[in-house]
Amino acid sequence: MAGSSNSAPVSSIHTSSETGRLLPSATKCNSKEIDLDVSLPSPYSKSYLFELVITDKTHYRRFLYISLTLAFVVLALGLVPHFLPQNNRHHGHSKNLTLALNQAITFFDAQKSGSYPTNSPISFRGSSGLQDGNSSNIHADLVGGFYDSGNNIKFTFPAAYTITLLSWSVVEYHRKYADIGELEHIKDVIKWGSDYLLKVFVPPTAKSDPSLLYSQVGSAGNDTKNQVPNDINCWQRPEDMRYKRPVSVCNETASDLAGEIVAALSAASIVFKQENEYSQRLIKKAEQIYEITAKEDRIHRAITYTTIDACGGEARKFYRSSGYKDELVWAATWLFFATGNHAFLDYATTNFAAAADDETTTDKGIFYWNNKLAANAVLFTRLRFFRDLGFPYEKALGLSTNMTDQLMCSYLSKQNFNRTPGGLILLSPGTGGPLQFAATASFLSKLYIDYLTLLRRSSWNYTNDGFSLEMLQSFSTSQINYILGDNPRKMSYMVGFGDHYPTHVHHRSASIPWDGQYHSCAEGDRWLHSQDRNPNILLGAMVAGPDQFDDFSDEREKTWFTEPSIAGNAGLVAALIAHHDPPRSSASNGPNLGLDIVGIFEKVHLDS
Repeated sequence: MAGSSNSAPVSSIHTSSETGRLLPSATKCNSKEIDLDVSLPSPYSKSYLFELVITDKTHYRRFLYISLTLAFVVLALGLVPHFLPQNNRHHGHSKNLTLALNQAITFFDAQKSGSYPTNSPISFRGSSGLQDGNSSNIHADLVGGFYDSGNNIKFTFPAAYTITLLSWSVVEYHRKYADIGELEHIKDVIKWGSDYLLKVFVPPTAKSDPSLLYSQVGSAGNDTKNQVPNDINCWQRPEDMRYKRPVSVCNETASDLAGEIVAALSAASIVFKQENEYSQRLIKKAEQIYEITAKEDRIHRAITYTTIDACGGEARKFYRSSGYKDELVWAATWLFFATGNHAFLDYATTNFAAAADDETTTDKGIFYWNNKLAANAVLFTRLRFFRDLGFPYEKALGLSTNMTDQLMCSYLSKQNFNRTPGGLILLSPGTGGPLQFAATASFLSKLYIDYLTLLRRSSWNYTNDGFSLEMLQSFSTSQINYILGDNPRKMSYMVGFGDHYPTHVHHRSASIPWDGQYHSCAEGDRWLHSQDRNPNILLGAMVAGPDQFDDFSDEREKTWFTEPSIAGNAGLVAALIAHHDPPRSSASNGPNLGLDIVGIFEKVHLDS
């Protein structure tokens, strides 16, 4: 950036914030001295004698009191902003994030499978999937968990990612959750998911037997000739399901699936650390899965990518993972935080570079159900900043910090990722559903801002761009605001928030009336193809979102626009709580960010 003035040339200017912009220091008006001592003859006398007579002292006193009060109020309004802590000011948020967060969490209540709780805020859902696990090929208790999206299938892989991310948000910002009365709500959602994940792993009954991982309940079906009802071709509420729901099974060689389950159970164990018995149960199961999976280190295979067996079932059609190394590092990292066992950190740091090398080009810089590397780099950077363990971890933690800095710069430079005309970052333009990626980018960037703020750093250096935290804050906030309605269509892409939001969401329960009647698959088709609005509001559901031109079609059959998912909403919840104002507190000498900087390190010690 270059600028000039009449008094002196300026070659370059680096500004660290919007408020740090260069102001003109010399102009023709203020650079010349003006002599105001001009002698002009006056026709008036130099002094006068005024005789003021106060006829009503009561009115006079009232006038003085009012005048002084108004003057004091004006002065106070002008001074108060200058005494507010900088870190507690709003950064462009005009949205009610408390309401938005409550609604985003409520979406998970609408996705619950199993014996439905009577105290749920959702009025159009009931018990469903009570026979899940009892299929022709498997006999297991797989009741519970979450339906993945607008269909009635339960996928373990994205569900585990969802629980990991939600748990991470609580580990970091539980004070914010508690302050707005949502801590128990989000913990209920996490426990609903972690309870289910405890069921999906079956250890071997004999040394020669393989362990089992249940990867999917429900079917998309391949029978196009006989049109056998399944979870895709039948548009039906989950409460009305009467068709077969097969179970897909993997073994310990499905390292990506196993790794994500380990990460979820480990992260959840930190959330429930006050409930020691349950927390230890989660850790024990996570360690058991990790130990068995680690023994297969030489023959690791991804869930669907190179295998030719039935592992993963039809999950490969919906959640085709691209590798397993990031999940294993992710798993070991969260196990380390959950247990303090340095053996897990040894594995994570030793294999971090290999995981980075294995990352696909299209996934670089993206945090979502298929790629955990960027998030793992942020976690390692956190460890390096606030609990540096020294040798032998310096190299891996240093690499992670460089990766994190590079990631943040990639969000800002506009050379790595394109944006829509309305400002939405397009992290994976070829896959659709851009909002889920923007939400996690907003979460990671806000989290990193908070880390650097606690270190009292206003910027970081990557190449010579000199990006500031204010610039990163502006980006992070803009993505959340875009989702909540600051976009060319003036539409909130979270259902129920604001006055204008999608009303034809691709979702079976939302689109079929809750009228106490059984509705067959054929009847459901009428609602699938109906032009009417959904009779039930799927509160808090973030839809897939617009295209690269900010265009959006609110049509139920266009899933690439209107279908929500639990994985997408997990990123939204994390971003919303990160951006929410912190609790008002003066107890801390440092910046009040609502961030628990030490809780994650409770079991981490230098001499472990």
